[in-house]
Amino acid sequence: MTDVILTGLADEGPVSKRAEEQLTLTRGLGLSHYSLRFVDVGTGVKNAMALTDDEVERLRALHAEYEVRVSSLASPIGKVKLLDTDDGTSNRYVPFEQYLREDVARATELARAFETRLIRGFSFYPPKEDDPWTHVPRAAEQLRAIAEACAAAGCFFGLEVEANLVGRNGELEAALWEAVGHPHLGLVFDAGNMVCQGYGPDEVFQEYLAMKPGLMWMHVKDYRDPELRKASAGERVRGHVAEDALRHFVPADQGDSDHRRIFADLKAELPALGARLRELGLEGFFVDLEPHLKGGGQFGGFSGPDGYGVALRALCRVLDGTGVTYSLTGFEELKRPQ
Repeated sequence: MTDVILTGLADEGPVSKRAEEQLTLTRGLGLSHYSLRFVDVGTGVKNAMALTDDEVERLRALHAEYEVRVSSLASPIGKVKLLDTDDGTSNRYVPFEQYLREDVARATELARAFETRLIRGFSFYPPKEDDPWTHVPRAAEQLRAIAEACAAAGCFFGLEVEANLVGRNGELEAALWEAVGHPHLGLVFDAGNMVCQGYGPDEVFQEYLAMKPGLMWMHVKDYRDPELRKASAGERVRGHVAEDALRHFVPADQGDSDHRRIFADLKAELPALGARLRELGLEGFFVDLEPHLKGGGQFGGFSGPDGYGVALRALCRVLDGTGVTYSLTGFEELKRPQ
């Protein structure tokens, strides 16, 4: 039994995003899981939420052929406006009852079809210039309804921290988690999503500590902006982030997240955390690679097959250095022809 299970958003590897290439990359790097986001099953690249039933069956067959499991459905649920207001952004608004009935229901259907119980999602966009704290009650109300829909389908909703959303830092994520108060909603920490907002290593660690009680799994990316490094804590930007303009993503052992400190702290918690997750019927604590080494934006990123390998090796160095155990496919696990 290892401390963590390694996985990753494999659509960041192949240029084509073809399913076969994503699965080849995943298995070739020694991973047995991947998070499903964008994919081409033969009819063009699309978000997994847009897959037809025939494409779902085709992809399920490929998973069996390549012996790969889906760790989470990396959905865009929650990346819509909280309120129907024109704030100068291109974010769309969907009436929540319709959103719950259509998008959320489809996400749970897909999670069941791909035999994962984890759905990654987000905390809604408040009006661009508003104080996000004023929108915690409304966002929590909607997230509670999503958690209830997930529970009814036997799934769990993982709330990822990210810029511009209501849950844009650890304290806000923790407030949402506490306000929702539902066992089928957990938190997904991503240190790189904090650094790109201007948080330094010490601040990132404090935001991680705020989220730790509700942690369900973790995304790994990192960021290092020379200009942000020069600024003092009080001068760093904390407002709206132009996500498609971010250009300074780096491997997990080279950025300003200080992943070593985070994993060194998490190491002591992992046995109990993993046991709690398994009691819920989950496989364990996933560490989900999402490196963006060649670029990233609001709805995805790209690292290339070479960059994806660079990112995985950097993550493994961090884990090795902090004593966090994991597993990559070994010779003894290879499927022998009968």
